[in-house]
Amino acid sequence: MQKMVMENSIVSEFEGILLKDSDPFSYFMLVAFEASGLIRFALLLLCWPVIRFLDALGMGDAGLKLMVFVATAGLRVLEIESVSRAVLPKFFMDDIDMEAWRVFSRYDKRVVVTKMPRIMVERFVKEHLRADEVVGSELVVNRFGFATGLVNSDIGFISSKVAKLFVDDEPSLGLRRATSSFQLFSLCKEQMHPPFITDENCHDHQLLRPLPVIFHDGRLVMRPTPSTALLILSWMPLGILLAIIRIIIGVMLPLRIIPYVTPLFGGKIIVKGKPPSPISGSNSGVLFVCTHRTLMDPVVLSTVLMRKIPAVTYSISRLSEILSPIPTVRLTRIREVDAQKIKHELSKGDLVVCPEGTTCREPFLLRFSGLFAELTDRIVPVAMNYRVGFFHATTAGGWKALDPIFFFMNPRPVYEVTFLNQLPAEATCSSGKSPHDVANYVQRILAATLGFECTNFTRKDKYRVLAGNDGTVSCTSLVDQVKKVVSTFKPFLQ
Repeated sequence: MQKMVMENSIVSEFEGILLKDSDPFSYFMLVAFEASGLIRFALLLLCWPVIRFLDALGMGDAGLKLMVFVATAGLRVLEIESVSRAVLPKFFMDDIDMEAWRVFSRYDKRVVVTKMPRIMVERFVKEHLRADEVVGSELVVNRFGFATGLVNSDIGFISSKVAKLFVDDEPSLGLRRATSSFQLFSLCKEQMHPPFITDENCHDHQLLRPLPVIFHDGRLVMRPTPSTALLILSWMPLGILLAIIRIIIGVMLPLRIIPYVTPLFGGKIIVKGKPPSPISGSNSGVLFVCTHRTLMDPVVLSTVLMRKIPAVTYSISRLSEILSPIPTVRLTRIREVDAQKIKHELSKGDLVVCPEGTTCREPFLLRFSGLFAELTDRIVPVAMNYRVGFFHATTAGGWKALDPIFFFMNPRPVYEVTFLNQLPAEATCSSGKSPHDVANYVQRILAATLGFECTNFTRKDKYRVLAGNDGTVSCTSLVDQVKKVVSTFKPFLQ
């Protein structure tokens, strides 16, 4: 770390100050579940009474080391980094104390100290809270890249590392808990304890809000506190059985019956707006342009309309295609090839497309591809949204084949489907508008309907954040591979 010389600086604890919760147990539970699985998750929960007992005896440091060991021992450091990048930021953000943040954000130089290993916290604190330095314990890693479960520094060592940052000057302010075990705050010129009272009208040198978390991964919806984790573990066997029953019913029963059966098994579909009637005697179907929340979007739309409407897809698993009660049309992301496929399907009837190209869990819409606007003027925007209790039905870094299973494992999954009016001719490309303008217009009206924000982020942005790649999936058929090769060399053949 580089030595800091600063006149307007702040040092803040992470747990119990910037985060409302002073107990990091639930974040280690997330690492255990997302980086390892259910067995480690259950084992760490079994250790919770021991951790609490050690804390009651004044041996909180020993309890913390036990949490670190059970949650990380034997894991690849890359797996821990992946959870820290894709999963933890969402839960950290939900637990942010905005009053503490307002105080923290006023200072030019910001340092955060944490009881958790630095690897778990650093990315979120620097990217979303805009801290300059993060000081925490360091995981001990063997030469094969696996965590040993041990840390090479304690609270006293962390305090000394912070002191080295301020050799030439003292921090202006320290934000700490009244029961903090860190000794470093004696270095600060001034100290503050919760509750923090700030003037919301004063924004001098103050950031209005942390950078929002738009993309996140992981299967758990709720932060696994001990009580919540116990509830999740207790529900898992029943949830798996319920998911199997729901999937079998969805595959076997006709679509026109499913809306009447869904409430019997805990599901709910809320329909707003007026669904368009099927168009007969036409050489082109309606293109339903949907927001993309989960893999179930086209299936739910077909259920509401009580007829099987094909959906264009890209990176869904073969298992999902097999289980799908509606036809799917796999795209290649080769523009000319995909355009021909969509035109062909529209010539046969209605079609569903999700122009974001990937799902987004937060109230944001990703940039819409303009391809759909080039192919038809019969465009019906549909705003899709969903609510689940335990498990997310999407993943960027996990096994996508489990997406529908996790969706149906939720006790009461709810879908909201809002039909907007078909775009008037003057809002389509037939009136001279560019596909880009049409796509942006559809994005805006769908975002306004849902109360979401529009963004310019794309599928590639999402996968770079969550998985460290651009989300590219190789072609799955020989025909598509040949078409891709032809498309690549076409300019040289002309």
